Amino acid sequence: MTSRHLVRPAAQAGYDEPAGWAAGATGYRRWTVVGEDTGAVHTGFGLCELDPGGAVPSHVHSFEESFHLLSGSAVVVTPDGAHRVTAGDYGLIPVALPHAWRNDGGDVARWAEMQGPQPRLRFEDDTFLVPELPVSDAVPVDVRDPRTHRFGNIRPSHLDPAQQSQQLLAVSASMRTALLVYGGINVKQMVDSDLGAQLTTMFMVQYDPAGAASPHDHPFEETYLILDGTVEASFDGQTYLLEPGDIAWAGVGCAHAFANAGDGIVRWLETQAPQPPPRYSYRFARDWNYLREVLGGSGE
Repeated sequence: MTSRHLVRPAAQAGYDEPAGWAAGATGYRRWTVVGEDTGAVHTGFGLCELDPGGAVPSHVHSFEESFHLLSGSAVVVTPDGAHRVTAGDYGLIPVALPHAWRNDGGDVARWAEMQGPQPRLRFEDDTFLVPELPVSDAVPVDVRDPRTHRFGNIRPSHLDPAQQSQQLLAVSASMRTALLVYGGINVKQMVDSDLGAQLTTMFMVQYDPAGAASPHDHPFEETYLILDGTVEASFDGQTYLLEPGDIAWAGVGCAHAFANAGDGIVRWLETQAPQPPPRYSYRFARDWNYLREVLGGSGE
């Protein structure tokens, strides 16, 4: 059977200067982790770096793209203007929206990048250069401004159940930013349909020391970038110990489970493609094993 999962340790990271449409970029590198050659069919996922003074020319995609700044700062330019994004900021680039990147700071900018549907290398990643966008002063992301759209911000404190009052929240207390808490697991949505995404989702997951999720699978693909702590992960019966910088991917039907393997907090960035259906997005093995027991093991 073809493997339905992928694990890439941080030590295997390999950043390349892209060719094709991105050949005109300067100081830009990408580690493509999930794509056509990894068994995925819906997901393109990678980590990007942009050196100080570097730039990525204006372009459009035939797919949806979202990003999360991991470190440094950069300027994202769209027809709406230029936004300065810093560590913790995230954003959505809808299908066919012209956009460009530049780094006018003093440190390397690093971000995680999610793409769906999956880019196709044989069509030069379904990406097309367009005329350069007008130069304008970059403004910081202000998520409390009701006019802000396509951008957001997330910090570790946003995953703390004790800091969810409107007086303590650093972001708008809309349903999109509400914290979901269950079984030692905290989930904060970032990029989803409320932000305008149609094809993918991106969110942050945090496990308390006793946090765990029993084996389950989905009708969509998931990717996980570990940010803090150590997690024991199981994919189709194979167990891995994942640490900061490691990336894993689970395909449709891949049974997977997680447990915090340390004494502190585990935190990771997670993406999904396509977007989950309104119902039956989770299939927990425990529920169907229970049915087998109720039926006396006969299945009748």
